[in-house]
Amino acid sequence: MSEKIKSRFGATAEDCLASIPPWRKRLTAFRMDLAYFKRYRMEIDLRDRVLAPVAPLPPYRLLAWDPVLIEGFAVAKFVSFRYELDAHVFPCLGDLTGCRRLMHEIARKPGFLPETTWLIACPTATGGLEYVGTIQGIRDREGHGAIQNLGVAPNHRNAGLGSLLLTWALDGFRRAGLTCVQLEVTAQNEGAIRLYRRFGFSVVRTVFKAAEPAYA
Repeated sequence: MSEKIKSRFGATAEDCLASIPPWRKRLTAFRMDLAYFKRYRMEIDLRDRVLAPVAPLPPYRLLAWDPVLIEGFAVAKFVSFRYELDAHVFPCLGDLTGCRRLMHEIARKPGFLPETTWLIACPTATGGLEYVGTIQGIRDREGHGAIQNLGVAPNHRNAGLGSLLLTWALDGFRRAGLTCVQLEVTAQNEGAIRLYRRFGFSVVRTVFKAAEPAYA
């Protein structure tokens, strides 16, 4: 892998192999032509955490999960991630059709938690709604909460919408009886990492994710 790719994504195949325990190296083969992305697994313990969900400031509206709104969730995911590094890690995030498929997959998961899944809308000048932010959550196989995606459209950032979505999602996990919530974030996404740390998330593991093939 070239130095250019290494400097952008943070790891070469050799770096990734060096981080893997010897017993696992025997079971792992890295293709040298793949790009690997450094990601942090972060976790928060909700016990004794103070969460105070509030309504969004006008003109924004916070919409709870409703299957009728699944297209809005997909659109919000697409406009939030299409130009971001995560769309290279997960190409489905850079394609509206891929985001639709992903939302349907999340909603069909056995551990899907509607109370952690929210959508932010903003009225348009023509009387319609623009979908500008979203978050989704599930209960994973270990019984932990897992945030799937938290995204806000670029032209609606720095308005407190990420904090709003995260607060409501964490409150939903707590109402579902979960105390441990996890997520993964690309190491270069410094803004998101600052947000998560401010809420009390801490890094529990560093992983290297090979870029997925284009979502067909």
